[in-house]
Amino acid sequence: MQTIYVLEPKTYIFCRKAKRKKKLEMSHQSGSNFSMGGEEEDEVKKKKSGKRKTVGIGKMFSFADSYDYFLMFVGSIGACVHGASVPVFFIFFGKMINIIGLAYLFPQEASHKVAMYSLDFLYLSIVIMFSSWTEVACWMHSGERQAAKMRMAYLRSMLNQDISIFDTEASTGEVISAITTDILIVQDAISEKVGKFLHYISRFIAGFAIGFLRVWQISLVTLSIVPLIAIAGGIYAYVATGLIARVRKSYIKAGEIAEEVIGNVRTVQAFAGEEKAVKSYRESLLETYKYGRKAGLAKGLGLGTLHCVLFLSWALLVWYTSIVVHKKIANGGESFTTMLNVVISGLSLGQAAPDITAFIRAKAAAYPIFEMIERNGASKSSSRDGKKLSKLSLDIPPGKIVALVGGSGSGKSTVISLIERFYDPLSGQVSLDGTDVREFDLKWLRQQIGLVNQEPALFATTIRDNILYGKHDATNEEITRAAKLSEAINFISNLPDRFETQKEMDVEVGERGVQLSGGQKQRIAISRAIVKNPSILLLDEATSALDAESEKSVQEALDRVMVGRTTVIVAHRLSTIRNADVIAVVQNGAIVETGSHEDLISRPNSAYASLAQLQETASLTRLPSHGSAMARPLSIRYSREGSIRYSRELSRTTRSLGASFRSEKSVSRFGGDGAERPAKVSSKRLYAMVRPDWFYGISGTICAFIAGAQFPLFAVGVTQALVSYYLDWDTTCREVKKIAFLFTGGAILTVIVHAIAHLSFGIMGERLTLRVREKMFTAMLRNEIGWFDDVNNTSAMLASRLESEATLLKTVVVDHSTILLQNVGLVVTSFVIAFMLNWRLTLVVIATYPLIISGHISEKLFMKGYGVDLNKAYLKANMLAGEAVSNIRTVAAFCSEEKVVHLYAQELIEPSRSSFRRAKLQGSFMESLSSSSSHPTVLPCGMYGSTLMEKGLSGFKSVMKSFMVLIVTALAMGETLAMAPDLLKGNRMVASVFEVLDRRTEIVNDVGEEVARVEGTIELKDVEFSYPSRPNVMIFKDFSLRVHSGRSMALVGQSGSGKSSVIALILRFYDPTSGKVLVDGEFSRFLFQDLLCIVQNLIAYKILFNAEGATECEIMEAAKLANAHSFISALPEGYSTRVGERGVQLSGGQKQRVAIARAILKNPSILLLDEATSALDVESERVVQQALDRLMKNRTTVMVAHRLSTIKNADQISVLQDGKIIEQGTHSSLVENKEGAYYKLINLQRQHQH
Repeated sequence: MQTIYVLEPKTYIFCRKAKRKKKLEMSHQSGSNFSMGGEEEDEVKKKKSGKRKTVGIGKMFSFADSYDYFLMFVGSIGACVHGASVPVFFIFFGKMINIIGLAYLFPQEASHKVAMYSLDFLYLSIVIMFSSWTEVACWMHSGERQAAKMRMAYLRSMLNQDISIFDTEASTGEVISAITTDILIVQDAISEKVGKFLHYISRFIAGFAIGFLRVWQISLVTLSIVPLIAIAGGIYAYVATGLIARVRKSYIKAGEIAEEVIGNVRTVQAFAGEEKAVKSYRESLLETYKYGRKAGLAKGLGLGTLHCVLFLSWALLVWYTSIVVHKKIANGGESFTTMLNVVISGLSLGQAAPDITAFIRAKAAAYPIFEMIERNGASKSSSRDGKKLSKLSLDIPPGKIVALVGGSGSGKSTVISLIERFYDPLSGQVSLDGTDVREFDLKWLRQQIGLVNQEPALFATTIRDNILYGKHDATNEEITRAAKLSEAINFISNLPDRFETQKEMDVEVGERGVQLSGGQKQRIAISRAIVKNPSILLLDEATSALDAESEKSVQEALDRVMVGRTTVIVAHRLSTIRNADVIAVVQNGAIVETGSHEDLISRPNSAYASLAQLQETASLTRLPSHGSAMARPLSIRYSREGSIRYSRELSRTTRSLGASFRSEKSVSRFGGDGAERPAKVSSKRLYAMVRPDWFYGISGTICAFIAGAQFPLFAVGVTQALVSYYLDWDTTCREVKKIAFLFTGGAILTVIVHAIAHLSFGIMGERLTLRVREKMFTAMLRNEIGWFDDVNNTSAMLASRLESEATLLKTVVVDHSTILLQNVGLVVTSFVIAFMLNWRLTLVVIATYPLIISGHISEKLFMKGYGVDLNKAYLKANMLAGEAVSNIRTVAAFCSEEKVVHLYAQELIEPSRSSFRRAKLQGSFMESLSSSSSHPTVLPCGMYGSTLMEKGLSGFKSVMKSFMVLIVTALAMGETLAMAPDLLKGNRMVASVFEVLDRRTEIVNDVGEEVARVEGTIELKDVEFSYPSRPNVMIFKDFSLRVHSGRSMALVGQSGSGKSSVIALILRFYDPTSGKVLVDGEFSRFLFQDLLCIVQNLIAYKILFNAEGATECEIMEAAKLANAHSFISALPEGYSTRVGERGVQLSGGQKQRVAIARAILKNPSILLLDEATSALDVESERVVQQALDRLMKNRTTVMVAHRLSTIKNADQISVLQDGKIIEQGTHSSLVENKEGAYYKLINLQRQHQH
């Protein structure tokens, strides 16, 4: 015997004051519940403590295996050898300086001794090349491997969590942020950052070790300075990181606003809310401007202080080294190189500060990741909008059909959730065959259950793959059989545009099934449910959104499927459950009546009889409408329906997380190599964007130029000190004193110029970003709806463009300008000094620049390209994870967690391979080339300098000064030229920005004059129309319709007839190919201010209606008229309750009542109703219809509906078929025509009701 029980003497399913429940241990329990009490206490403690939780460094390496440990070991050796090579280089460099110094006194002996050291530099270069290769290749590859395993573990754990956390704690956006941003932060910390950190630490240790061995006195003095350098770098890194984090947080907020607005662009345009959306977006960006300005100042002060400490330390060391040389403790070359060694070693601590900061950030970013991964079976049950089941008991015999009926929000769907174990009761139990369901393996339990929801969740993949979610190993025969049982095979066989395949099942359904009509999606969902051949079938409003013809067809399919299966049906329409074995009436979370239809209807004054009486009145006046493409009446051909099914696209709000399942062809269109490149933009337009901030540009440029010019002057001063060590003591003292004073003055100046330069460019950059984002956002919202239908223009992609393009533009135009101008100042000053001192040696040094510069360019080219390619490689994987999380109930119900994880793992293979390939073959080679290229060039320069001295063409002083100045210049030129790809990328970004700004929308928004008073006469005149995404499929041809001012027009007809297309044209979501759409005889965008459209499932679900100027009393009155006030007041926080992502906390009827309340509050001149009451139960429909009747008085109204209760009183009714009006008149006149299409539709529904 197979029996399901819900026995709960005092069951408060979603009680806010729930008692902690004993944890249940179950294998593979993806729906494991979590105790409410403990979690809430933890959360309170967390808030009180105010401490940011982190994980240990070692824990971040939890996913390393033996191969990863081997890679990390080898990479660590390479990093240590690489770091230690720098102090060794200075040993050889010191010997060469001594030789050149000898050449100054004994020119004949210098050339031979310089040649002796040639092999030393060559060998050192080879060691550096291989050690740096090992460092980069091993750490990057190991980091990628560990991060991939971390991503999979996080996604698996997330999919295996209790459904309740997705109601209240986790949104799709937060999950995507964690699986992209947070894990990338951790990956960065556990890969090359570790190698760099070990490199700098080994340099620090080796430098001081060599320094103490050679001249310990200088090392000891330098050691006292090192903490100042390290502290200055550490404070800057800490402050800058904090401010950058705040800027990022503000950008995330702005990005959420942008994605929400673009994702609901139809609602925004229907409510003429573009200006308000832009205003909200701008206000969120102003926070980033405030923090960005502070970040610029902090950066300037931090870098200025770092350079200040560096200059002061050099002043001290120059003085102290002169004493060491004078007292014969060490010679000039040894002293100078020891000084270089220990200072560079101290600087290595400052250079390691960003790596330490990265570790700190990673520890914080890793906490929520590991918290989710380690979370197991101790979650709280959701307090979902305060609903509860109280004293509910229900017995469902095996093979029988039990129906649950009741008002919206009474708890019917909660019973379905309990059976599926989306939630567990806090007391009582749900039993299967007499055994508590909590004792079964959760995956096994759900495999016995087939679920069909009111709003089927389809993935953006093929029909075949969507059905396979029901049974992963189903054969083609099983898939076809399921499609036949659900009657889906008929429309599948006639779908056009097979996307490069002739297999019907391989037709892609689009994001969230947008390419299919409601009935088609429902049939796919039914096929998915029955392909697993379940013992238990749960139908939650499976036909409520369908018109009469589609409902009849789908109901027949369900009747066949339900044979021999235990079935639980939730339905508003009593006609669909008359044949149920048992009907249970649910009110306020309790069952008040049970029995068969005949038994309950015979009871006088029973709750069921009252519902039946209310619905009987409505059922006699109910009309079929759009929904399934399987509609049979009027002899519509399936191929025709399949072709024009795209008319439903306009009434759907699509989002972009499903893009992960798109074909490679689709993905390449917005991120791949095949993407169209925007036209080039002149530099004048680029700099015109920053022209309003010219004052900051000039002040920043001057200070950046001065900051850059200090370095060659600094090099000259150091070299002058070195030269003075070989002179008499009085001259040495005089020169050192002069140099120390100059360095002290330079230290003060460098703080000032760095602070002004970075503050100026920081303000300039944030203002540019704000300006570009706001203009791009405004330009995007100006576009017609057809533009948003393009796969390149999904909400996530456009929000990403707003962030990435504006930010990169700021980086290129502003941030890089600081470095570029500093380097320009450096190079110009260096060449002037070098040519003045020794033009011969200058020309020889310049000849070695290509090798030095190529190494630095190669390294930076790789590192920039690596990050960009990695982000592209993860795009599909991240979107796949997002779609799985957004459809978590479907994934859980069909036990598809492992399938999703497997698909996700497949998407991670290519990034991992790419990482290994680039790390091993490109990145590490470029890094090693960069690291080793500058060392061999020292030798020919030194040899030529000694030759010049030997021939008397130059002195030691000019040779050393020119040599040092030009080496510094070479490094600066390498860094400058390495920015070339960023500048080129910046030009592409500028072109992309202007591509958005310059696009002329096909629907001109501001044509016509603003009308003072709208009468409301609507006319479609000789309209021809096809959707931009389907230009070859004609929706209307020579279509005309007139709605007089203050009158109501109802549009009826089967699916795909063009009803909703009329609404779209009136709203100017699209413009006709030819013909005119007129309001009061005018073609005016401004009429949108007096238009209001209520479209089913096309609303931003918010309790507060965002009505400007509306008082709290007005909002409450509108809610009362829409029959929404009672359920809103019962919510935990009333009108301030957060309803969750996509309104998950509200039922379909509750969402619709919120939308209607918004309409009542706006008080428009023209009202457009597209299935405004289809999601409501009978009682709510009656109350809401009364509110709509009041709202429609003296307003021009166009309505699309299939319930005659909403259209029987319309002044005119138009019956549409194949994009044409075949009948028109009042209800009474149309029903008189017994042969007419309207009468046939009524007859069909009456037959279905009885």
